[in-house]
Amino acid sequence: MTFRKPKNRKEICYPFIYESALTCDYEVHTDELCSLVGMVLAQMPEGFDDVVADLEMLHPKIYHLNGSVRGKTAIFEEDLEWLHARYDYYNEASKGRISRFVLPRGPVAVMALHQCRTGAKKTVRLLHRLDESGVTFEPELPRFANLLANFFFVLTVYIKMKLDVEEVDFVSLSY
Repeated sequence: MTFRKPKNRKEICYPFIYESALTCDYEVHTDELCSLVGMVLAQMPEGFDDVVADLEMLHPKIYHLNGSVRGKTAIFEEDLEWLHARYDYYNEASKGRISRFVLPRGPVAVMALHQCRTGAKKTVRLLHRLDESGVTFEPELPRFANLLANFFFVLTVYIKMKLDVEEVDFVSLSY
């Protein structure tokens, strides 16, 4: 079978879906990441107004990250500064509990955040591969995506601390 682009627009889920370039893979992936952030928002327990407000601020930035490779850059130094400040807020509120490797466990919202964390890592990898393939974009994009992965992790620690859910350490036998 020859896989062909349908003529009927209703049978095309995304205008660039039939491209062979990694740009489309990146866009599909960051679309998934944006959906995962929406899932976290739908699962957040009561009493986390700070997290909800920050995720609501962050949510459209994921789509800005999405479009910043093919289109105009929409992630700026101010976005990095904001995300750094929010990371520091949750890290300080977590009383330094981020000092070891832990198993990804916890309530549904925490697990959804772990999915976001791994999704942000995949975003970094795709940006790296895009760069290797010759696609140019602003350096703020991989910086933001790396920080995003760490931000999602610090949120998991903060939420588990506030819910009094114990972290389960992971000690590698490999490293």
